[in-house]
Amino acid sequence: MNLKIETGRYQDRLAAIKQIRTKVFQEEQGVSAELEFDGLDDDATHLLAYLNNQPVGTARIREIDADTVKIERLAVLPTARKQGVGKRLMERALAIVAQSNKTTIIVHAQEYIARLYQQLGFRQVGARFDEAGIAHVKMIKQLSSNN
Repeated sequence: MNLKIETGRYQDRLAAIKQIRTKVFQEEQGVSAELEFDGLDDDATHLLAYLNNQPVGTARIREIDADTVKIERLAVLPTARKQGVGKRLMERALAIVAQSNKTTIIVHAQEYIARLYQQLGFRQVGARFDEAGIAHVKMIKQLSSNN
């Protein structure tokens, strides 16, 4: 498997990111475009996974405050699933955050994928909730203050 993950600005990778997120979130899961494309992409760091030079997965890292980031919009095309692409995207996102001075990472995990985040050191906080009509759980990972 030839997997490559690049990071960059939304505007530089807009077509590939939109194509993946539209397919996964809007077409497969029925999320509205207004919710999916929330106007916060320009302020985030984006990751794009390429499998055999084709864009197949994406995620974004968004600063919430001086100590906290949120990793969100993790999406992998159906043709590339069950190959570890999502986990590799998350591992790269965690490595990027570890280089910063942030101490807390938040994800709103779709309930069915929460186990992936647990494997990466996240713990669930609070009860299940609906976001865009999909069951989610809030999960947090604490980093040491001297990364």
